[in-house]
Amino acid sequence: MNQRLDSVLRGAVTAVQANALTPLFALPTAVRRRLAGPPIQIDGNTLDPELQLLLRVKALLPDTTKSDAAVARAHLKYLCLLVAGRPVELQRVTELTVRGADGQLGARLYVPRDAGRGLLVFLHGGGWVVGDLETHDPLCRALAADAGIRVLAVDYRLAPEAPAPTAAEDAIAAFTWAVEHADDLGVDPSLIAVGGDSAGGNLAAVVAQQTVRRNLPQPALQVLLYPGLDLVGRRPSRDLFPEGFILTEDDIIWYRDHYTPDPKIRPNPLVSPMLAEDLTGLPPTYLTTAGFDPLRDEGNEYAQALKSAGNHLTHVPHPSLTHGYANLLNIPGTTREAHTHLTNHLKSVLH
Repeated sequence: MNQRLDSVLRGAVTAVQANALTPLFALPTAVRRRLAGPPIQIDGNTLDPELQLLLRVKALLPDTTKSDAAVARAHLKYLCLLVAGRPVELQRVTELTVRGADGQLGARLYVPRDAGRGLLVFLHGGGWVVGDLETHDPLCRALAADAGIRVLAVDYRLAPEAPAPTAAEDAIAAFTWAVEHADDLGVDPSLIAVGGDSAGGNLAAVVAQQTVRRNLPQPALQVLLYPGLDLVGRRPSRDLFPEGFILTEDDIIWYRDHYTPDPKIRPNPLVSPMLAEDLTGLPPTYLTTAGFDPLRDEGNEYAQALKSAGNHLTHVPHPSLTHGYANLLNIPGTTREAHTHLTNHLKSVLH
């Protein structure tokens, strides 16, 4: 029976390679559940069956994450194309440059129809090593369209060519550039947020902290989607989900070692914002965690630390989802519900 199901899934992979996930997830629910396999339950949570089906398909694809950086970057672009679906049409998408810590950075401005005056400066995930404007283009389009705000995606410099804290300093410089150029961007400088997923969430947390500590313009909101926040400590969720759920233990170590080849920098709050001594006075926070994510526990811990320091916090746990769910826009069910919750919050704060 398992061999028969694998054969069906290999056929699905062929379809997926033509960017056709939609037919797979348009199958009757009973068929999708059978292809996904028996429910997976860990630590009191049950994995979303649609994500379980996707993980079975992904298991049939080659995994090159832990090869050299160039190959890993190409592999992520390939995977992102598979799950992207049809791009959302916007009023305008413009390529531009923004200020980085040392020179100019590429960026992309997404302007939806009937845009409000808010802006989200978005920092992509990818372990500070992979990812770019293209890998997160569908997500940025969807955020702009569904929240009714402009989104400015920043192509910060990647490791190992630019190790820590280069990405963090680029992110700080790009955010302050956006505030300074609010009129040019068509936005209200008091309605500019910063956010990102995974490593991008790490950078967004750094921006929120450092703009306060350096007396720079501060974000109206920080959006931290399943962020990686501590490159020193280790928590139980790393052992609960070491492999099989998008982000693996080997991935975490590979990314960490590329971003911080010098271990002495890892406790620095520019790299590990969890370890900042003072968390008071930070901007309002929207933080999500995923139940099947090795980074889950550090996200939960940071949420508690922010709350204990007196900050305004909206913590949204998604117990049935995995790391990386925000990019899975073509997957029905809970991932879409999570996206709707996020964009409704952005709309409520940035309009």
